Amino acid sequence: MEFFGGILRFFQNGGIFMFPIAATAAFGIAVTVERWLYLKRTIAKNTALWQRVAPQLIDGNLDGADRSAQGSEAALAGLLRYGIGRIRQGWPRDDLQRSLDGSVADTISMVEKRTHYLSMLANVATLLGLLGTIMGLVHAFAAVGQVSAAEKAGLLSSSISEALNCTAFGLLVAIPLMVVHSFLQSRSSEIVDILDSASSKLLDAAAERSLSTGKVPGTAAPRAADESGAATLVPA
Repeated sequence: MEFFGGILRFFQNGGIFMFPIAATAAFGIAVTVERWLYLKRTIAKNTALWQRVAPQLIDGNLDGADRSAQGSEAALAGLLRYGIGRIRQGWPRDDLQRSLDGSVADTISMVEKRTHYLSMLANVATLLGLLGTIMGLVHAFAAVGQVSAAEKAGLLSSSISEALNCTAFGLLVAIPLMVVHSFLQSRSSEIVDILDSASSKLLDAAAERSLSTGKVPGTAAPRAADESGAATLVPA
């Protein structure tokens, strides 16, 4: 009980700015829990799928990779289905690469969604703590001018000590938020690395498929003239 009583006194002595700092901490905790659960599920799904399809992509087995991706909710599955569909349509390598890069960018925006809030909240908590301390010092010096000289030293030291509680609380909130932000960023990079590897493997598979069919990547099919003299596409 004494421990909780000390925390309560610490909070009360910090002044009114302790409340917005506490609200910032609550919002940061909510974002942390939501992002951690999302990333945990997403990494597990993508890692499990990547372990199955990576050997298939290395062997150029696009049909097997497509079957493995069917029915999966992982972000990697959507990228694989998208890329394999474009390869089967005979897209040039440059167009395929731009398309895959766009798909990866869309997925990254979903993976990193709301994570940047933690960095912002850490800065807000620090600034609120400093603002609370400054306002507390302003009130302290104003109060010192209304007491006798014998009481000034004691009142000033007490007021400064109380005002610094706000800065301490702001830092206590900001430091964990910065650590969590870095941790979640590193977890997000795991998904990005898998998507980048899959995109690279798809491009390699597209190049091998083009060589096996005798097509040069990035070129259109040759044209031949029919009996009427009009140009028609020669089937691949």
